[in-house]
Amino acid sequence: FLDEADLMRPGCLVLDVRMPGLTGLDVQAELERRGSNLPILFLSAHGSIQMAVHVMRHGAVDFLEKPVEPMTLVQRVAQCVTASLSAKAADEVRRRFDRLTPREREVIDGVLKNAPNKIIARTLGIELSTVKMHRANAFAKLGVHSPGELLKMAYEAGIVSSAASAAESSDAQAF
Repeated sequence: FLDEADLMRPGCLVLDVRMPGLTGLDVQAELERRGSNLPILFLSAHGSIQMAVHVMRHGAVDFLEKPVEPMTLVQRVAQCVTASLSAKAADEVRRRFDRLTPREREVIDGVLKNAPNKIIARTLGIELSTVKMHRANAFAKLGVHSPGELLKMAYEAGIVSSAASAAESSDAQAF
């Protein structure tokens, strides 16, 4: 597994504490050393509280005691895979935002605050046509077509929080 798997792709790894060759703890330590974010569920019939605390401190998502109910295992794996996919998608969105030029990012920050183009232009000290150009370029790079899509994407990626956006939106409307 360690030689062949793409450790950066989404998924879930189920490890037993006692496995032939490397133990689950050894595999977890190696994944941690390699910087993998792959969610790990531990199973064991021979675990202890100390061992469970150790694996959780090192990033395991859960520690299940054998015998485990099959549906419990299926549900936990599904939750881990869903979270892993969401994290991967959020990383991709953050990479798109990172590709924006500094000026495009300033314009997008204004759009996320619900500021009209005129206010963004005045705030940045640039022409309205320049704001429109940067906004169009940024929307194209981000793959969005409206401020609503942009806001949804920014929420999902953790770039803005709903509380911060609501406060900034009311500030922008005060202009």
